[in-house]
Amino acid sequence: MTEAFRDTHLKSIGYLLWIFGFLGCHRFYFGRPISGTIWFFTFGLLGVGWLIDLFLIPSMDREADLRYRPGPFDYSLAWIFLTFFGLLGIHRFYIGKWPTAILYLLTGGLFFIGILYDLWTLNEQVDAANA
Repeated sequence: MTEAFRDTHLKSIGYLLWIFGFLGCHRFYFGRPISGTIWFFTFGLLGVGWLIDLFLIPSMDREADLRYRPGPFDYSLAWIFLTFFGLLGIHRFYIGKWPTAILYLLTGGLFFIGILYDLWTLNEQVDAANA
């Protein structure tokens, strides 16, 4: 038996993050940290890649849905927590990483270096928590 398909990432969140896509936000969300970093440092390939991504978001969403495992922890909610409350470690509290969450809370996201690490690895962290 195969597991029923579940949407792990939302296109609507992807398009919302696309607004800030020249910083690579939507690419990090869909599990593409390398291109997200490139977009961050080149402002979305000088805006050209950012505009092209408007049409690529549906395929990035499908790939993320196939790559990551559904479960009790919602990827979109974890990303919202990271985006708005990352310095407080709320995303880490959410997925049950209490020791590092408290550390983030006391150190401002490990002096922002932890936030950068989580941009690269949050999908994998949620995937592992859903295992």
